[in-house]
Amino acid sequence: MDTKNVIAAISLSAAVIIFYSLFFIPEPVQKSQNLSEQNKIEKKSDAPNIEENEKEIKISRDVAINQSERIIFENKNIKGSISLKGAIIDDLTFKKYNTNLKDDENVTLLNPRNIEEGYFIESGYITSDKNIDVPNSEALWSVIGNTKLTEQNSIRLSWTNNQGIKFEKEILLDDKFLFTIKQKVINSTDKKFDFYSYGQIIRNKVPDGLSNFYILHEGMLAALDGELFEEDYDDIAEEKFSKNANKGWFGIGDKYWISSIIPPRDKEFKTTFDYKNKFRANFISAQPIELGGKSSIEDEMQIIIAAKRVDVVDGYANQLSIDKFDLVIDWGFLYFITKPLFYGIDYFFKLLGNYGLAIIAITICIRLVFFPLANFSFRSMAKMKVLQPEMVRLKELHKDDKMKLQQAMMALYKKEKVNPMSGCLPILVQIPVFFALYKVLFVTIEMRQMPFYGWIKDLSERDPTSIFNLFGLLPYDVPSFLVIGAWPIAMGVSMWVQQKLNPAPTDPIQAKIFMFFPLFLTVILAPFPAGLVIYWTVNNILTMAQQVFIMKRTTTKTTT
Repeated sequence: MDTKNVIAAISLSAAVIIFYSLFFIPEPVQKSQNLSEQNKIEKKSDAPNIEENEKEIKISRDVAINQSERIIFENKNIKGSISLKGAIIDDLTFKKYNTNLKDDENVTLLNPRNIEEGYFIESGYITSDKNIDVPNSEALWSVIGNTKLTEQNSIRLSWTNNQGIKFEKEILLDDKFLFTIKQKVINSTDKKFDFYSYGQIIRNKVPDGLSNFYILHEGMLAALDGELFEEDYDDIAEEKFSKNANKGWFGIGDKYWISSIIPPRDKEFKTTFDYKNKFRANFISAQPIELGGKSSIEDEMQIIIAAKRVDVVDGYANQLSIDKFDLVIDWGFLYFITKPLFYGIDYFFKLLGNYGLAIIAITICIRLVFFPLANFSFRSMAKMKVLQPEMVRLKELHKDDKMKLQQAMMALYKKEKVNPMSGCLPILVQIPVFFALYKVLFVTIEMRQMPFYGWIKDLSERDPTSIFNLFGLLPYDVPSFLVIGAWPIAMGVSMWVQQKLNPAPTDPIQAKIFMFFPLFLTVILAPFPAGLVIYWTVNNILTMAQQVFIMKRTTTKTTT
């Protein structure tokens, strides 16, 4: 019966590893459990709608870029341009990140509105007074002073309507990914007007290459008054999200990139995610801002268009006091394990210079943390192995009476102070760590395109080799489902050897199930990130070393 329990526990653990990551990842704890009743809050407001100009999308990116005059911006991390037509940020490229390992093409995130992959950010003021002209997406802004935006130079833009009202923008760029927009309305008349401040991120379509994986959220997200909201593209296509708040931020997140807006501070605003032929995430001030005669109004917002590096995201969260901004990185519900685990790996990376070595180092640390628990477990398993002949004798003696067999087994366990389930404890305890490491490898850009030694060029991707073409020695490629690389095989072999150290099942059927279990996990874990398989392999080797040492000591004590 003890072996059945062990098999059941190990099988359950494997099932959890496989199916949990694929189908049953819970929503983050910060997300409201009753979205329809709590999150979909839309207060009545007299504020005007933010209109979006609809156009045919047929031209190429280069043509679209050249259709309008532009202000070039650049620092050591990003480069791109701002269209003077609409004062829109619609051209941004990350200078330090390539689309793949095979070429030097940088990742481009933002694109002009009139191409298929349009993705851009705009801001300004609108009014409910239809007699007042405000700058829209077609307005041509003038440049005052500097004609290039850098971390040393801000730019100023200006647009004036025919009613004597002037709109100005000053745009600043830091040395990373932060745009600060200071906007102002100057009234040269004696009349009074009401304006609403707004900012919006527009994406023409769901991006290509969407992971569409339950372990990762990609789409709209916001932290409003301390509560995190996450909405998939499919959700927004079906139903609009809207909520009023006094503080917070919102944006559109990809696996490795974030486009976000932090509205003016200490002013109530309304955030909306919707889909009207395009995906829109926007804010508008909840209350009108009164502009008196011969006066002006102004406000300030921040726009962060960033690679989701942990130091950058956490830095902005602290520097700008942005609540929950660190959650633009989807750490998951195991946040309390996942993020410290990343910091541990990152520490060893800075020490050793390689993320693969860092993973091995953190594996050793994890083994040290679990060392006492593993010792207890292995001592119990060693005793179980010594008791195998007696257990076989009892099964033969009571083979026709299961009740007496159970009683005899329990008496034996009690006499020898053995817990047959203790062997499962190390596996069960490691499952959260396994999930957390998987999450770190999957969502952090720091792991992206990071090599190990030999054939592993990207620890966040699967081992690219396959035993079915002798790891590249034979001149043909194999289907993806047959890509079972050297590291997964090493993991499977180490698991098989480790299995031999454990008490063997006395039941022939159970023994066969045990025999195929390492092969089963090898096939299942082959598509997982190489870094995760390296962790599992090294962990198996360290476990075996500890187990051999404990079992030898226990066996020696028992025989003496």
